[in-house]
Parts: sequence; structure tokens; C-alpha cells
Amino acid sequence: MTEYIDIYTKDHIRTGRRVPRTAHLKIGEYRLIVHVCLFNAENKMLIQKRSSRKTSFGGFWDVSSGGHSKAGETSTVAIHRELLEELGVDYDFRPVFPAMTVNFTYGFDDYYLIDLDLPQSSFSLQAEEVEEIRWASREEILQKIQEKNFVPFHPSFINLLFDIHEWGQDFLRT
Repeated sequence: MTEYIDIYTKDHIRTGRRVPRTAHLKIGEYRLIVHVCLFNAENKMLIQKRSSRKTSFGGFWDVSSGGHSKAGETSTVAIHRELLEELGVDYDFRPVFPAMTVNFTYGFDDYYLIDLDLPQSSFSLQAEEVEEIRWASREEILQKIQEKNFVPFHPSFINLLFDIHEWGQDFLRT
């Protein structure tokens, strides 16, 4: 079955057009991608090892969860679905907004940073998407990037995710 995505303007407004997820977009057409980074009480991020069967970065480590929004989905609906499908976590994103949006040539990527202090045993992995999970420190993730077995995020971006999360925690304490 073909999965469809919405096409957006550069201002993040749906155009009303839908295309297959695998379609190559034209200049001026944009897609929405979502990611969530789960952090525990030790300020470690849950990372997932992507299924080796995936064509895009199969067998690489990645942030907690993410993917394309499907046609008709808002950002929060899409990230709720992705987290539930990939890791079996039913989290209420209604009061949450993305910590940041990263723009790229053909779209934008909403990043959610969530505190969720759960043992690894409480997650239910979707085998088609995820082979393994673990809680990892900033340094461990940066090491995996250096070893080229993590999705090729720039180290400064990983640092930014941790810094924004830590700033949020400091802000809540004041």
C-alpha cells in the first residue's frame, strides 16, 4: 500500500497536495519529518539501532524515534504515532510543542525533547524498524558518530539537543 505525505509551503502551510512518500519533491515543495529525543533522569538519551533491513542507514544508531508525517497528520499526531509504533510508548503530545525545527532543502524536521525515565524493559520494539535500544550519554553518542555507526548527525547538533534539554531542565528548576 502506498503511503502519502502532504506537501507544504516554506511557511509550513499545507498546500492541499499529497504525493507518495517516495516521490522526489520539486523546488518549493516541502515535507514534514518528526523526531523525538527521550531523556532519562541521568540526562541520557534513548537511542535506537535502526533495523539492518532499512534502506536508509540500516544498522546505524539514531535518536529515540522519528519519521515522515503521513498525509493529514499534524506534527504532534505524527510523532505520537512514530513513538507508539517504533517503541510502544503512548505519550500525550497535545500539550507539547517541538523544541526546534530544522529546515532542509525539501522540508523541515520537528524535534521534540521529552523527559521519560523508563527502564529499557518497558519499551516494545517494532522489529521492522528497530533492532535495539539503549540509554546513552552525550559522550557515548558523539563517540558513535566518530566511529561512523550513528546516523551522520553533526556533533554540534547532538550537543545542541543535549544543551536545549539541559537548559529546559534548569529553567524548570528556577
